[in-house]
Amino acid sequence: MTSQSNNQTVRAHHQFDAAGRVPGRFAAEIAILLMGKHKVSYRPNADEGDYVEVINAGQLEFSGKKLEQKVYQSFSGFPGGLKTLGLKKLFKDNPDEVLRRAVYRMLPKNKLRSEMIKRLTFKSDHE
Repeated sequence: MTSQSNNQTVRAHHQFDAAGRVPGRFAAEIAILLMGKHKVSYRPNADEGDYVEVINAGQLEFSGKKLEQKVYQSFSGFPGGLKTLGLKKLFKDNPDEVLRRAVYRMLPKNKLRSEMIKRLTFKSDHE
């Protein structure tokens, strides 16, 4: 059995068009590529995923009433420390962040997650 060191990892580049895609299912597809689960050489303790570039993130489509009802919350732990942000406002201000948050939460919760999410990039709609 041969082992593969980090400097031999071959990373492919993938580009996706987000126009008309549903964020959850699209994020799951991206998370698999960032983790490297599509490769034969996948190891959960190694970061061997690929690079992913997304274009047209502002053209994602939401089903139902998610735009009006979904809320992102964070709590600092202090009294009055609950911060809420609606999906509609976040999507209007920064559509890339909606998809980034969905992908980030689908990645494994370990030390490799911060390195994996760095390989997700967005190309602006108006360039």
